[in-house]
Amino acid sequence: MSAIHLLVPGPFDAISGGYIYDRRLVEGLRALGETVEVVELPGSHPVPDDAATEGARAALAALPADARIVIDGLGLPAFLPLAQDLSARRAVALIHHPTALEHGFAEATRMVLKSKERALFGACARLVCTSPLTARRLPDEFGADAARIGVVEPGTDPAPRAAGSGGPGCAILSVGTLVPRKGHDVLLRALGRLTDLDWSLTLAGDERRDPPHAHGLRALADELGIAGRVTFAGEVSGPALDALYDGADLFALATRWEGYGMAAAEAMARGLPLAITAGGAIAEVVATGSAIVSPVDDHVSLSKGMRRPIFDAELRAEMAEAAWQGGQRLPRWADRAQAFLAELDKAHAA
Repeated sequence: MSAIHLLVPGPFDAISGGYIYDRRLVEGLRALGETVEVVELPGSHPVPDDAATEGARAALAALPADARIVIDGLGLPAFLPLAQDLSARRAVALIHHPTALEHGFAEATRMVLKSKERALFGACARLVCTSPLTARRLPDEFGADAARIGVVEPGTDPAPRAAGSGGPGCAILSVGTLVPRKGHDVLLRALGRLTDLDWSLTLAGDERRDPPHAHGLRALADELGIAGRVTFAGEVSGPALDALYDGADLFALATRWEGYGMAAAEAMARGLPLAITAGGAIAEVVATGSAIVSPVDDHVSLSKGMRRPIFDAELRAEMAEAAWQGGQRLPRWADRAQAFLAELDKAHAA
């Protein structure tokens, strides 16, 4: 069988839900005996500059004629001039979430991205989405053919149940890159209304993707008078991230949009109660009874929802049990690669 070539904006070792998914998928496919080559795309993405466009052209031209091509959706807009080539070569697009839905872009930029994605989604032999919600949106909003859309949700690893902070107070953990889409500003404003309660917040996320926004979050915490309760931990992974999950009492993410919600799934796998906003697919991931769910961008509602679980340890324990039970039912990484291979087979059988 020919090699699988994953084309993805570099660097491939970046810390985000999408890159973690891609790396785990590559590991799983190789464990199944597949040959997988990762091609890092240069330039700026998802709004491609000249380096990105030329890099996409060069990457595609360098692939063997029989390559099974998978393009991460973050890099897909750079391939617009090559849409006919993608169609001829039965390329597959891996869609974490359409880039046109990314917050922080001007409306004009979002419309350009949407136009590009409509064309490219039509050119690809198959679209593999990481959540049912994204799969449902593509036909209506992007004109994609529902018959050529599949879903392979992220997996989780078996993990020990979180021990918690041991008190006093409630240790809150939020995991996500410090960019506007993650809604950390909404979370800070929500917690700024709860200064009568005993809580602390750790924000674990890369601050380098959008330094002005990260700086603004620090300024906001200071403005709200809660800077002494908030720890900006930066990019955290591996055992250090495991330790943060283990020592938390409540997981919170006020996201404006998630293609899936991997950090929330990881929290559930450890039995952490959750406080989230219903941004994208994340509200479909959390188990009934495990989370308080507020509307997107509504810090007042989120604040009201978080008050009781922060104050009431007994309620947190009930929510934690629901999270633990739900977390054990989540997909595991062990079977994700096989599911993705099935999607590739459909692309080349059509």
